[in-house]
Amino acid sequence: MNQFYNPDLSKNPNDPFARDSNGILARRSYWLDMADSSIILIMTQGIGSNLTNDEKRAHLSDINRLNLVNEICTVEILPPIQDN
Repeated sequence: MNQFYNPDLSKNPNDPFARDSNGILARRSYWLDMADSSIILIMTQGIGSNLTNDEKRAHLSDINRLNLVNEICTVEILPPIQDN
């Protein structure tokens, strides 16, 4: 099951990530009217920058932009565990 970001609507009722009680994106046209380059900027440097990679991936899937996952979702590289 997709784990979507759930914004605090008491702070911003017009949040572009808002979903209705059925999990449907409320401001879908906001995202669908946007160019790929704008979505990349929003998700990496703007309002979507604090989302987890799983939340970003679920959102991109919902708006049919999975082709942007590699440009938006950062890969975490952990240092090797050192044996002492």
